[in-house]
Amino acid sequence: MKLKNLRWWVITLIALATVINYIDRQSLSVLWPEIVKDLFPDESAFERKQIYANISIIFVFSYAFGQAIFGKIFDWVGTRLGFVLSIGVWSIATALHAFAQGAISLSIVRSVLGVAEAGNWPGAAKSNAEWFPTKERALAQGIFNSGAAIGGIISIPLIAFMTIYFSWKIVFILVGLIGLLWLIPWLVLVKAPPKSHPWLTDEEREYILTGQKSDEAEEGVEEDEYVPSTAGVLSHKQSWGVIIASAAIDPIWWLFVFWIPIYLNEVYGMDVKSIGLYGWVPYVGAMFGAWFGGILAQNRMKAGWNVNKTRKFTISLGCLIMLPALLAMANPGAPVVAVLIMAVILFGFQTAIGNVQTLPADLFSGKTVGTLAGLSGMAAKLGAVGLTSLVPWLTDDGNYAPAFAIGASLAIIAMASVWILIPIVERVKPKHIT
Repeated sequence: MKLKNLRWWVITLIALATVINYIDRQSLSVLWPEIVKDLFPDESAFERKQIYANISIIFVFSYAFGQAIFGKIFDWVGTRLGFVLSIGVWSIATALHAFAQGAISLSIVRSVLGVAEAGNWPGAAKSNAEWFPTKERALAQGIFNSGAAIGGIISIPLIAFMTIYFSWKIVFILVGLIGLLWLIPWLVLVKAPPKSHPWLTDEEREYILTGQKSDEAEEGVEEDEYVPSTAGVLSHKQSWGVIIASAAIDPIWWLFVFWIPIYLNEVYGMDVKSIGLYGWVPYVGAMFGAWFGGILAQNRMKAGWNVNKTRKFTISLGCLIMLPALLAMANPGAPVVAVLIMAVILFGFQTAIGNVQTLPADLFSGKTVGTLAGLSGMAAKLGAVGLTSLVPWLTDDGNYAPAFAIGASLAIIAMASVWILIPIVERVKPKHIT
């Protein structure tokens, strides 16, 4: 049996995994007003916020190291088995939230969830490098990233709706089951890499593999594949450009993932059901931004732009969109205006991040992509830890303006690191070659 456009089926399935990923991780923040009633009835509002921040920090720390771990795992065992391990474990961890009795048990299951969920990103980057030619990678990454946005759109109202009929414990169990069901089509569809997949047409196989060659190889010049060690990867300033850009830009996303429901509850006094009505709006901007960033990059490359110009232009545009919107969050006014400004911020973020995440595949060969993607993902999550840990103190008086100001400065750092540390976005050569 041959299946046309199989590569798009694969990336769509990975995008669906990302939807599930965000439903799972968003469950805690949306259900938090209900959870505190059962588990933390005697704590003050600040103490509850601090408990939530500490649990979130543990999640991000686990997520950070999980990215580095799963980057290696995906390079070792491949994308098929790597995704089975990742989503299988995180789905079980989600269901185990239902049995938490306090901050410690919540932190433990949250830690397991973080390690396992982290595999989704280096796995997607490696799948992108395997299944797509260079000119389509930004669009493929945009489709994948839109899964995070769609997950945000779906999860907040879905979880809020489920609380009408089920307790918060049952909600966690039901959400965990969704990921286990995803494993069925994944194992059926992704039987092998493109070189040997029996369902891939000869035309699509040739299109994928030919489009992955470097410019030199396309011109008929033989080149040895450069597969550096982890230390070798880190010896190149281009790798640090990716790592620093990721560490700077990613906390902006997590600022909203973790704190949108808490922000709406604290600043505007919303309960879970009201949060369900407003909290999904910013993710609509994220969804359109993911598509826009991918389509824009593909369009520019079809118009004759090289990879270097395309990546830097799209990343810079996304950061410049975020910058004034983050500053505007200092005093947004009505809740409708606040969530619309958030939508603009997440639109800019997703415009940029898809192209940031394709940089490992632009700079290194397939055997090294997972390693750099994992390292940059770990740095991104450590950056998110730093900002998340500051939020309870920055917002102790209910004013979130300082947190948003820090986010604006991070957007500038992300853009600068790409321009300064990656002079030209192209395949990295061993240092002894001049």
